[in-house]
Amino acid sequence: MRQIVLDTETTGIEPKEGHRIIEIGCVEVVNRRLTGNHFHVYINPGRHIEQEAIEVHGITNEFLADKPTFSQVAQEFVSFIKGAQLVIHNAPFDVGFMDHEFAMESSTRGVITHDICDVLDTLMLARQMHPGQKNNLDALCRRYGIDNSHRTLHGALLDAEILADVYLLMTGGQTKLKLASSGSSDADSTAIRRIERKTNKLKVINASADELTQHEARLDIVQNAGGKCLWRAEQEDVS
Repeated sequence: MRQIVLDTETTGIEPKEGHRIIEIGCVEVVNRRLTGNHFHVYINPGRHIEQEAIEVHGITNEFLADKPTFSQVAQEFVSFIKGAQLVIHNAPFDVGFMDHEFAMESSTRGVITHDICDVLDTLMLARQMHPGQKNNLDALCRRYGIDNSHRTLHGALLDAEILADVYLLMTGGQTKLKLASSGSSDADSTAIRRIERKTNKLKVINASADELTQHEARLDIVQNAGGKCLWRAEQEDVS
């Protein structure tokens, strides 16, 4: 089973108001194992980014000035996700922006996310598993013991990597979670994590001398009553 854990950053909240995607981050999971294969791109949206959005993700208009447009990365992006199950936290938001972008480009016009991919919304899943509790990504990291202290701002690739850890633990865990990719940047490498589960050794409590005496006395009662004491029979067989 091939899954793509995906996150986006945008210029604002509502695509109907002309807001665009400015970052896409995807990590690949095959048969519940992170493969190290990922898709990550910053995108020049051709419009200004709202200040409220910059305060969330820290991506500025100046930073995106020399980045490719969505039309330049659209085909590669569609090829990467096509046929996979997308795992997204608050999927309607990201899928809404993706469909808006697809509709704006001639090369992807007619592409609808739900037609080329299954979509699993981890926010909906978390609400079913933890009703009445906070279920944003930070809250889920605390709940499942995932270290996200390096996450000072939102970032599509970093959030996708964290969500992959959260999703795998939410749905049964995994013995080893590790991302490794050639040519990864310093920013990417901060998100490469292993989650090690602690194993608790069982505490062995031996019977006290008084308890052993009481046990033998109980066995005497069984034998004196004419019954067969299976416990002592086993001891005799061992000796």
